[in-house]
Amino acid sequence: MKLSLSWLKEYLDTQAALDEISKKLTAIGLEVEGIHDPAAMLKGVVVGHVVSAEKHPDADKLQCLIVDTGAEKLKVVCGAPNAKAGMKGVFAPVGSYIPGSAMTLKKGNIRGQESNGMMCSERELLLSEEHNGIIELAAAAVTGSPAADALGLNDPVLEINLTPNRGDCAGIYGIARDLAAAGLGKLKPLKTAAVAGKFKSPVTVSLKDEKSCPLFIGRYIRGVKNGASPQWLQDKLKAVGQKPISALVDITNYMTLGLNRPLHVFDADKLQGNIHVRLSAKGERLAALNDKSYDLDDGMVVICDDSGVLGLGGIIGGVSSAVSEKTVNVYLECAYFDQTAIAKTGQKLQIDSDARYRFERGIDPAFASAGAEIATQMILDLCGGEASEVFVAGTAPDVSRTINYAPQRLKLLGGSDLTEARQKEILTALGFALNGWAVKTPSWRHDVEGAPDIVEEILRIDGYDNIPPQPVVRLPGQLRSEPSPLQKRVISSRRTLASRGLYETVTWSFMDDAKSDLFGAAATQNKKALTLVNPISADLAVMRPSILPNLIEAAGKNTDKGYPDAALFEVGGVYLSPEYDGQLTVATGLRSGNAVARHWSGAARSADALDAKGDALAVLEACGINVNSLQITIDAPAWYHPGRSGVLRLGRDALAYFGEIHPAVLASLKRDEAYAGFEVFLQKLPAPKKKGTRKELLKPSPFQPVSRDFAFIVDQTVEADKLVRAIKSVDKNLITAVDIFDIYMGKGVTPGKKSVALAVTLQPVEKTLTDEEINALSAKIIEAVEKGTGGALRS
Repeated sequence: MKLSLSWLKEYLDTQAALDEISKKLTAIGLEVEGIHDPAAMLKGVVVGHVVSAEKHPDADKLQCLIVDTGAEKLKVVCGAPNAKAGMKGVFAPVGSYIPGSAMTLKKGNIRGQESNGMMCSERELLLSEEHNGIIELAAAAVTGSPAADALGLNDPVLEINLTPNRGDCAGIYGIARDLAAAGLGKLKPLKTAAVAGKFKSPVTVSLKDEKSCPLFIGRYIRGVKNGASPQWLQDKLKAVGQKPISALVDITNYMTLGLNRPLHVFDADKLQGNIHVRLSAKGERLAALNDKSYDLDDGMVVICDDSGVLGLGGIIGGVSSAVSEKTVNVYLECAYFDQTAIAKTGQKLQIDSDARYRFERGIDPAFASAGAEIATQMILDLCGGEASEVFVAGTAPDVSRTINYAPQRLKLLGGSDLTEARQKEILTALGFALNGWAVKTPSWRHDVEGAPDIVEEILRIDGYDNIPPQPVVRLPGQLRSEPSPLQKRVISSRRTLASRGLYETVTWSFMDDAKSDLFGAAATQNKKALTLVNPISADLAVMRPSILPNLIEAAGKNTDKGYPDAALFEVGGVYLSPEYDGQLTVATGLRSGNAVARHWSGAARSADALDAKGDALAVLEACGINVNSLQITIDAPAWYHPGRSGVLRLGRDALAYFGEIHPAVLASLKRDEAYAGFEVFLQKLPAPKKKGTRKELLKPSPFQPVSRDFAFIVDQTVEADKLVRAIKSVDKNLITAVDIFDIYMGKGVTPGKKSVALAVTLQPVEKTLTDEEINALSAKIIEAVEKGTGGALRS
């Protein structure tokens, strides 16, 4: 929400400075996100009077000027063809910053002539692209006065981050009302005198669905001239980012932005019959004013005449009845529409408009009549013509509430101890009506629903800084709250992944349908993704079924900017249909580029599935899982590479996925670099059997460990993990490690077979192993592999 200082002061009588207004707005809950002050950009730049202009003695295209700055007369060398004696222009003295050239002026010598500043063009001040000559000001401009005043650039613009509940402040008048209540000026009354009708309106209105449109005020104005709006109105609109179009359209925008009263104007000569407000039927179509056409569904609020749909009520008008410079007769619409109906239609058709923004947040239904009168008077003043009698269909709904409030609630809920008189003063200034302590909300405050809301209103206007600070202390005997098991896992996961060199990210919990299909439905046997009813945008319409696509997008952006070696993680929620897993907390990580950088001591190594596996195992171990008890299967979801991925399981439960991302998935995401990722499902991890968080003390064996190497010939389809588990099952106490150090397929090995070499570590704890015991255990290992995998010892 943007507003210029001059527009604000049109409704607020105040002497407060810009900085004071900005701080007060933020203090009362209307957070100022930024201030654009063009006068600050022109600090030190003044109106200069060219006393004389003579040809430069050594340059044909330069002139030597004497410029009166109001304080002194200075020599300036100028190359503009329109520079001449007697003119007034914009002068930047030495030390001024020129934004268009990004330089600070210094005293110079140009072809032997002294130059003490610059006469500026519009492009040099970022006012336009015009640079064929210097700016020429009116003769009435005061020499030495700030150039910003002479250029009309002395009107700062504030941008406010308006929260969705404060629809009343979607108009500048509502902001002025809040500032007045906060003591920063006096609210000026609006001129709402009724305009006498000269004739009966030839156009009537019928309401077919009064729930969606309970009120429609219409007025026929004939004999108008729809030219350009006056400069003052164009300046107001341009200051807040609106493009002036024509007087009639600019008036509706002025009413929308200034008074939070969206309007619409129809070219009355283009209407066929009377106006009907009804719900649309599927198959109807609207060619809208934004140069797009929309196919309508059942139940959308539409404004129609006898020919069909003219516009979407409260959202956008149509081309068929649009006003133009040829418009002579105009029909003014000032209606009130249901918030929910407008929000649903706008979201369904993905139309963003100033009218929709305000109607779906809730405007003041009681102001419709006054708004119609103000708009009528503006049209008559700027476009001429004469107005009909007002035609009213329906009635304005009463949206006010009466809330029983006790002044003691302020101390109880807000910690502030204001007097009853001060509380009444604040509420009255905000437009609340009090009958004792029965508080009636104003018609423009749809968001105030109960006593806590009234407490909030009093606190924000009096000032949150005025609430007495109270230390938060733990009561005697009160214990610290213990984190839940899931919270502990989240903390452990974050610490572990950060210690492994991954950077934590926080990404959206939403994504688009395409990503959801790639990372949700394919892996969950076509389970439905959770689609938002009212998403922020079409790109964020589905709750994420996986965090991986967000990490891939983030890593890809880094790659595009020249940082290809990414190591990112996020611990957060993923969302599936409630009938399946519902919401899960997942530790997700992604690596791309080099896992080991290029170095004189060795070659670079790209991140791969084993890096992702190591990260996943580290998280599981940090969460108390005995990783030696895990099994690895190759049934990872479809977004992983089928030959370079796996699932870490404990029994039948899948605790984590890991592997390289499928090339087809990356192609769909328009990425051509390789990625390896993992997902650890923290909620699925079993609770640790041992109580407490401390690890057992290390008890090293006093006996020497023994290592024996084996090489087995097995089918190529046999998983290496199956081989490892078969060996470990021989003696879980004595065999402490089984490490694969070589896999070979080729000459000397039967086709369809592979040779797997393993190192088996034996760690005795009671006595030193004899050769006979070692040989006996080796025989058992060979037997277990033969029975478990069909393999044989390689000879």
